[in-house]
Amino acid sequence: MTTPDPPPARELLRTEGIRKTFPGVVALDGVDFDLREGEVHVLLGENGAGKSTLIKVLSGTYRADAGRVLRGGRPVRISGAEDAEKHGIATIHQEFNLVPQLSIAENIFLGRQPRRLGLVDRKKMEDDAAVLLGRVGISAPPRTPVSQLGIAGRQMVEIAKALSLKTRVLIMDEPTAVLTSEEVNRLFAIVRKLRSEGVGIVLITHHLEEIPAIGDRVTVLRDGRSVGQVPATTPQDEMVKLMVGRSIEQQYPRDTGKASAAVKGRQPLLRVTGLRKSGVFHDIGFEVRAGEVVGVAGLVGAGRTEVVRAVFGADHYDAGRVEVGGKKLPGGDVWAAHAAGLGLVPEDRKGQGLLPDASVSDNLGLVTLRETSKGGFVDRGGQRKEATRIAERLGVRMAGIDQHVRTLSGGNQQKVVIGKWLLANSRVLILDEPTRGVDVGAKVEIYQLINELTASGHAVLMISSDLPEVLGMSDRILVMSQGRIAGELTAQEASQDAVMALAVGSATPGTTEMEDSPRGH
Repeated sequence: MTTPDPPPARELLRTEGIRKTFPGVVALDGVDFDLREGEVHVLLGENGAGKSTLIKVLSGTYRADAGRVLRGGRPVRISGAEDAEKHGIATIHQEFNLVPQLSIAENIFLGRQPRRLGLVDRKKMEDDAAVLLGRVGISAPPRTPVSQLGIAGRQMVEIAKALSLKTRVLIMDEPTAVLTSEEVNRLFAIVRKLRSEGVGIVLITHHLEEIPAIGDRVTVLRDGRSVGQVPATTPQDEMVKLMVGRSIEQQYPRDTGKASAAVKGRQPLLRVTGLRKSGVFHDIGFEVRAGEVVGVAGLVGAGRTEVVRAVFGADHYDAGRVEVGGKKLPGGDVWAAHAAGLGLVPEDRKGQGLLPDASVSDNLGLVTLRETSKGGFVDRGGQRKEATRIAERLGVRMAGIDQHVRTLSGGNQQKVVIGKWLLANSRVLILDEPTRGVDVGAKVEIYQLINELTASGHAVLMISSDLPEVLGMSDRILVMSQGRIAGELTAQEASQDAVMALAVGSATPGTTEMEDSPRGH
């Protein structure tokens, strides 16, 4: 006697023929998508493929121009967050919707605080919050200000808030982008628990290795269309081909051995000696030569970002020396660093690298604005011409040079941040997390750009929490640990075990598991 197959899971959500356009851009072109009870359905695609637009339609941020959304088999109208909430749909965006000054409990129940005799019933609110925090594994008291939590803790508060709404459809946009591997594991444990309770989860991620670990099905979008649905166990190269419409033969297109040999004997473009900032980093010294990519690896809190910000003059340091082309730079002077030929692409592109409400043209011209002004007036024609040239060179996907940069996809925003330093002809480009939140196709384009820069005599200092990226694109690797450079490895010496052994202070490689490696700062 054979055991009958279990009944198919109930459908929670479906979209049919969703179309959404913006001026000059078709963001979604007839997208069909469905989500079942108790599954993780991964939404995959390049930056600009339409993923974020689709989830904004589902969350009520955008209204579709055509098509319909069905919830539990019935067409529904989602015109805003209240409608989405009413239908049990909650979205956790990349930028959290939390008020840092308020407590965890106040954030969870913001606008929905329980009341007693016309006043907020704080005891009930905090008791209810404590139950929800227990479900997501947060031990912090409900009265704790959200500002005291790290990124992972804030994410769990967002999930707790979604659970307080009796959410049946949870949408998560790049939830692991800035988490360590340990934090990712904790998040996935919560996701599996929610899945076992029948919650349907839509997950957007650029980390293909995560998909078989947590996903059930994958829908791939390309150019605003759904181009395929595959099991989460599908090989990565097949998913990449669906995403970009072609095979990517070489994920890290750099011949590190050839590059290392080419730069031997060259004078360093950037030299740092004895750099120190009390309580942050100590005795930092390194060199970067023309034509070279030097990678910087390390665990969370090792001090990587703090060092490069000090080198660039964005932050002050207590002692040490920074030289560009043999000339000493004054500390804490960004304009002097820029004039000497340094450029910095920061890890927080939206908060520190862009003016989101300005145009692509204005953002590309930010660094060179002073040099290209004549008699105190901005040469707008010249700026537009140069911005157009660099945008075309980088392949920025946009409706036009006047498009607001906040409306671009993450990968195209990153190209704009890099592009402004290319316009400035920076001799040494510091890249802090250059491909965070960027899809596999755009990553390869950025890597090829790095190769072009070094081939033309520029130098690149690259900080990355993506260890395969550091190994694949670096000619030499500096490993930081607890505010110091713990060691240096050539491309030939470097391996995941060797890097991690230095990062955690192990005596020999191979003494730590790679699960301890970081996925973010």
